[in-house]
Amino acid sequence: MTSGLVTDLHGKLDYSTYLSLRELLSAQRPLSSPQHHDEMLFIIQHQTTELWFKLVIHELRAAMAMVAADQLEPSFKILARVKHIQQQLLGQWSVLATLTPTEYVQFRHVLGPASGIQSHQNRMIEYLLGNREARFLEVFRHEPQIFGALEAALRAPSLYDEFLRHLARRGMAIPPGVLSRDLTKQHEPDEGVLAVFKQIYDDPHKCWDAYEMCEKLVDIDEAAMLWRYRHLKVVQRVIGMKRGTGGTAGAAYLRNIFDRPLFPELWDVRTAVGPEVHPS
Repeated sequence: MTSGLVTDLHGKLDYSTYLSLRELLSAQRPLSSPQHHDEMLFIIQHQTTELWFKLVIHELRAAMAMVAADQLEPSFKILARVKHIQQQLLGQWSVLATLTPTEYVQFRHVLGPASGIQSHQNRMIEYLLGNREARFLEVFRHEPQIFGALEAALRAPSLYDEFLRHLARRGMAIPPGVLSRDLTKQHEPDEGVLAVFKQIYDDPHKCWDAYEMCEKLVDIDEAAMLWRYRHLKVVQRVIGMKRGTGGTAGAAYLRNIFDRPLFPELWDVRTAVGPEVHPS
């Protein structure tokens, strides 16, 4: 036996208790009868996704507080962690993709109207990152606490808003209309914001922390688009073009949103960076 191994755990905190494993591992309750083998996969896929979502929210809120306090550099490690969580979430789709249409159709009926569109954590992440689709709030009206939290996030600055405000406090020419806009509405690409980012990218050493922050945001935006694209392909693979259980158009809905950037000027600046080239 390993020297020093703790074996007397009576009345002491152990691994299972610390992690609430009894509750966690009893939370998988398939509804198919007789139980379909693959329903367990379906449940665990979504439960683990929600756990990672919880951590993303935790990290984003911390990063946003740092940016609001003009502390960009401490936020970099947190935003890098968010990117790695996104990569983990992206990889998980390959597990669900092992579910065939023949298998899924045998237990899909037990879901009723339950759908991923009802994930309040996913919606919270979208709002924190600036995807302001207010129409989805109604999905959560039957849960007042969740509805209130989402509505508050919808009305508050997003991570991108906080960064633009930070740049304005540093004296950069973020247009006043961008800073005072209705936060419940989607941010629209702005030439003034693009001009500020072009200045940052054309001379990154002048404000390296802002330059680095821009790249951290692009990492997150790109990962979000890749996750949505993988979601689309798995849905197409498993249910084809059927409507979603929650009433959405399923794959057709996902196709319309997967390539929508959260931080549009950070993509547009890639075309604008450098000296203007005139055709000869």
